Order: sequence, then C-alpha cells, then structure tokens
Amino acid sequence: MSGKPALTHLGIEGQAHMVDVGEKPETERTAIAEGFVTMLPETLKLIREGNAKKGDVLGTARIAGIMAAKRAHELIPLCHPLLLTKVSVDIEPDDSLPGLRVTALARVTGKTGVEMEALTAASVACLTIYDMAKAVDRGMVISGIRLVEKTGGKSGDYRAGA
Repeated sequence: MSGKPALTHLGIEGQAHMVDVGEKPETERTAIAEGFVTMLPETLKLIREGNAKKGDVLGTARIAGIMAAKRAHELIPLCHPLLLTKVSVDIEPDDSLPGLRVTALARVTGKTGVEMEALTAASVACLTIYDMAKAVDRGMVISGIRLVEKTGGKSGDYRAGA
C-alpha cells in the first residue's frame, strides 16, 4: 500500500487484532469530540427550564458521557483500557439549530490516544439527551459526531478543518 497509511488493527490477511503499544513512550494525550442534538424549539425550552418529565436532562447526559468514556474499551472491541486523568462533557444550547451542542474532552498520560473515549462520551451524551426528551419530541436528530481536536502521541496534533 504505497502512499496510503495502513490500518493498524488489521493484519496482513485482514484479521483483526489489538495493537501492541508496549514499546511506545507515555505522553500526555488529549482529545475533544462534539455532537449535536437538533430538536423542536419547544423541546429545547423545556430542557433549558429543567421541566423534562425524566428530570435534569443536561446533568444526566453529562454524567452518562463521562461514564461512557470510562467504559469505551468495553464497547469498542479493539480499544485499549486507559487510566483517564480527565473527562469532561459540556452541553450548550444553540438556538440556531435549535438544539444542543455536546463537547467532550478526554485526557490521559499513556501509550495510546483518547479519541475513542472522547467520541464515546459525546455519542452517549447525545443518546441520553434523546432518551430523556423523546416523550415530547421523537423527531430529534443526533448528528455531527466527530473528532474536533487531538494532541500528543506519535501522529502529532490534529484539528478538524485545519
């Protein structure tokens, strides 16, 4: 495969395997991911005012995202378990959607990156928002789950759109 980067989780004959990171140096690594939940303006108002029938949508989604990041290795088959040093999930209302923007940050000092943990946190936070508000708006749309930024590691830094 000249000119193309090889997929690290596939062997020569296409068999899946977990990458050996044993020889890699430990470095500080950070990843930021985002996602969006678009909804009716009335649904956003209900969530902002804290009047959802199931309770505090934003607080619950934030905790769900943090918990999910800590379990990414249990959900994604070839993902390494990591000793995360920080996970945060921020959720901001966006009237232009209308809806909510979820931003998740994961950090570790280790031998492999934390992109999957940040992406899992953003995804599960969005799913939790949907679950908690679906009784009033089944038409909500989860979109734009992506890696926004990563720092550290052998492959260097990455910023979406840069």
